[in-house]
Amino acid sequence: MKNYFTSESVSEGHPDKLCDQISDAILDAYLEQDPFARVACETVASKNFVLVTGEITSTAKVDCEQQVRRVLNKVGYNDPNTGIDPNNCEVMIKLSEQSADIARGVKDDSDLGAGDQGVMFGYAIDETDSYMPYSIQLAHDLVHLASRLRKAGAFKYAQPDMKSQVTMNYTNPKNPHISTILMSIQHDKDYNQKEFEEFIKNNIMLPIAKNHNLNTDFNVLINPTGNFVIGGPLGDVGLTGRKIIVDSYGGHSRHGGGAFSGKDATKVDRSAAYMARYAAKNMVAAGLASKVEIQLSYAIGKADPISIFVECFGTNKVSMDIIYKALNETFSFRVKDIIDLLELRKPVYFRTSKYGHFGKKEFNWEKLDKVRELKKYL
Repeated sequence: MKNYFTSESVSEGHPDKLCDQISDAILDAYLEQDPFARVACETVASKNFVLVTGEITSTAKVDCEQQVRRVLNKVGYNDPNTGIDPNNCEVMIKLSEQSADIARGVKDDSDLGAGDQGVMFGYAIDETDSYMPYSIQLAHDLVHLASRLRKAGAFKYAQPDMKSQVTMNYTNPKNPHISTILMSIQHDKDYNQKEFEEFIKNNIMLPIAKNHNLNTDFNVLINPTGNFVIGGPLGDVGLTGRKIIVDSYGGHSRHGGGAFSGKDATKVDRSAAYMARYAAKNMVAAGLASKVEIQLSYAIGKADPISIFVECFGTNKVSMDIIYKALNETFSFRVKDIIDLLELRKPVYFRTSKYGHFGKKEFNWEKLDKVRELKKYL
């Protein structure tokens, strides 16, 4: 019996990702002026129209419309016929202050409470250098490279809206290989289909496979419907927080359901998910297990998690009692401790809002600074 697993990713020009980037750009703009800003910012984009709504409580003064247009220009849309017009689209800002009921339980002191109840997961696996699963790492790399080539002017006919999908064959788990790569890439109405598809295979798919020392004899699918001219918010409504599996682990790990983008660090949907990834990655890198998934749960206004659960999928090198001991003695999951350790009051969030929140060395939750401390439990 063959064993396959598939993950997808989307480019920064995908309508949902446009909205994630706008929400996080606004969050960063507030944090630059006010590190203690409370932000829950949602964005909708459709047919040359952008709505920004949600709750923000801050001393900062931010021109949210300017942030919207800046992101749209940065992504590369310049025509309402291909997605959205950054300079002439309608932008509506509808923001209010955070609920007093929430603010009452979330105070900026040592007992800082969670901004909401919820369940979060963090995950790591040792099959790639980034401690991410192959399928999601490859999927991110494909659309990231395609977007860079388009922006550099090297990817003829391409428009910003792109999706990738990678199917890995795990029939031999010690030697996984690529089964299929699918890419759907928006293009000009007048284009050379053969030239376009050959470029995608030879300049995007094959280089990414080779970068990961994987096979190049995979099945290739490109724009299965034949054409992909209408894209971006012109083709589909975009919404913040609708790509939570793309943002996390591509389906390899469970997900608590909470989105990341547009939320400041008091919202544990985001900060605790980052902390769970940090702990899981360090435990795998230390050799305690080949695969670790950590679940955390919180109650609104409470500083400590209600529960902590660890799953090693039978890959643990020490007993689960030792796994829990190592976790509890090495990491604090109190809300303020997470924010302070990972420096989550800094405006770092726009960079998370495309090509995944995990597996990028630039972020504090990707550091491997607890490995030596954890090795003592082996």
